[in-house]
Amino acid sequence: QVQLVDSGGGLVQPGGSLRLSCTASTIYFSYYVMGWYRQAPGKQRELVASIFNSYTNYVESVKGRFTISRDNPKKTVYLQMNDVKPEDTAVYYCSANWGDHTYWGQGTQVTVSS
Repeated sequence: QVQLVDSGGGLVQPGGSLRLSCTASTIYFSYYVMGWYRQAPGKQRELVASIFNSYTNYVESVKGRFTISRDNPKKTVYLQMNDVKPEDTAVYYCSANWGDHTYWGQGTQVTVSS
């Protein structure tokens, strides 16, 4: 079982920045594909970004604005969010995937509003 702890959410103005963090409990952190998902009210959960080794993947709507990174010794994955927009408002969840196993963080609320 892998425990994931998300943090860093909050209220930010449009055009502002925020950095989300997620720390994992597993010593095998480097073997996991790490991702950030988000779920807005009334919408399906969607994959925002993922990272494995140096390979990254982003949903089209955040390309050029968000950056996912990881620090394997710290067992932490980050999501740097720049130039945020009201449509980025959602609960953001960290995920860890290895084969058939996927684990989730508890979620952190991001609200973009003036």
